[in-house]
Amino acid sequence: MLIEKINLWDDDENVALHTYVLTNSKEYQKNQKRPAVLICPGGGYLGTSDREAEPVAMRFAALGYHTFVLRYTTYFNTMNLDFQNLPAPNEKSAYPQPLADLAKAMLIVRENAANWLIDTDRIAVCGFSAGGHLAASLGVHWHRGMLRDKLKAENEWFKPNAVILGYPLLDYQLMKAKVEEDPNEFAKGFWEISNKALLGTPHPSEDQLQEVSPGNHISDKTPATFIWHTADDGLVYAENALNYAAALARNKVPYELHVFENGVHGLSLSDEVTAGNDSHINEECQVWFELASKWLKKRFK
Repeated sequence: MLIEKINLWDDDENVALHTYVLTNSKEYQKNQKRPAVLICPGGGYLGTSDREAEPVAMRFAALGYHTFVLRYTTYFNTMNLDFQNLPAPNEKSAYPQPLADLAKAMLIVRENAANWLIDTDRIAVCGFSAGGHLAASLGVHWHRGMLRDKLKAENEWFKPNAVILGYPLLDYQLMKAKVEEDPNEFAKGFWEISNKALLGTPHPSEDQLQEVSPGNHISDKTPATFIWHTADDGLVYAENALNYAAALARNKVPYELHVFENGVHGLSLSDEVTAGNDSHINEECQVWFELASKWLKKRFK
């Protein structure tokens, strides 16, 4: 396996693409092009979670996928935060910089497809929570001029062939309304600091919320999408997934949606491998990976 860190930009070593490219063995599938999955961990745009990074990449790699993890631009570059003594923020984290990071990562994957034996018609993006927001954003914006102009490449280079979203934040307008009526003070505080990270202010305007909500930008150019969520997620509400699926349906975009009855936010693989505490072990939700991999295999056959 080729494990390598590729910095995306010259001025920020924290923003990088980590490769897990399977070895071209002489014993089996010699010189065969494989599908790939590019993973965007969550973290509220404050940092990127280790729990939703390499372990997920390894699970897909075990199925024969070349895998990649993107550490995109975030506000603090770490998930180990003491909210009473926060580090100096990275003011470059505001949208659309993370989207440019993901488009650049996709460009790198496609540019190296011949050397890495990647099938360029079978590249998926998989994101969790804020990383799900980022993956969905690429799914709805890959054809936009802003990415073409910034990266000086044709838009087809940025296009995901499929999108997998785990407990994603997809509707900022919905989130604002729900947070305002939610008595959960942690959710309110996290919402404000996450807004500051992505939008430059804890109290963004309605126009800003509309612009960064992927559900408002779905079209017939949006790739097929797999979504999973939990009904009682107390941080990113399940209506994000439900409304997004409805919008996909209205635009005749193929999709699959699974909403499990119970489960905390941030489950990742939902087992001992990625558990930060006991609440992250959820036997009912563990099946999401099998469901997603079967769906992806069907899309990529």
